[in-house]
Amino acid sequence: MAVLEDSEILRLFQSRDERALRACDEKYGRLCRRLALHILNNRQDAEECFNDALLHVWNAVPPALPQNLSAYLAATVRNLALDRQRLMRREKRGDGQVALAVEELASVLPSQEPDLIERMALSDALNRFLETLPAETRVIFVLRYWACLSIKEVAEECDASVSKVKMSLLRTKSKLKQFLEKEELL
Repeated sequence: MAVLEDSEILRLFQSRDERALRACDEKYGRLCRRLALHILNNRQDAEECFNDALLHVWNAVPPALPQNLSAYLAATVRNLALDRQRLMRREKRGDGQVALAVEELASVLPSQEPDLIERMALSDALNRFLETLPAETRVIFVLRYWACLSIKEVAEECDASVSKVKMSLLRTKSKLKQFLEKEELL
C-alpha cells in the first residue's frame, strides 16, 4: 500500500474504512510507538497505547476532523501513555524521564494545581512562548519536556552535545519564567 496523504486517510476514517487504520500505522506508527516507548519504556505498553490511540481516532472521526493528523495522533498517544504511566504509579518506568522533566519545569510553572481556565491560559501562553524561540531551541525544549526524552537522547536527535542541550534548556527555562511572570501567570 502506498503512503496516503492525511486528507485521504481522514476520508477513509469518515467512510469507516479499516484501511485508514493500516494507513495510519504505516505513516505514523513508528513515530507514535517511539513516543509512547520513551514515556513507558515498555514495547508492549507502547503498542497498546498506539492501538488505543487508533481506536480513539476511529471513534472521533467523524465528527472531529483534525487539521493535522500526525499532531492529533501523537498528542493522543502521548496523553494515553502518560495516563497509563500514572495508573501504574511506577517512578522507574520511562527511566524516570517524565518525572524528571516535570520536576525540572516545576521551578518555572505555577506551584498550585491550576483550574481549567488557568490551565488553558497557561497552555496558550506556553504556545505563544514557544513561537518566540528559534527553531533549534524550540525543538530541544519540546523533545525534553513534551516527548520526555532524556538529555542524551535530545542531544542525539538534534546532533548536538549534551552540554549544549543542557545550556539551551537552562536558558529557555529562565526565559519561560520571565515570560510567565510578564503574563502574570506566576
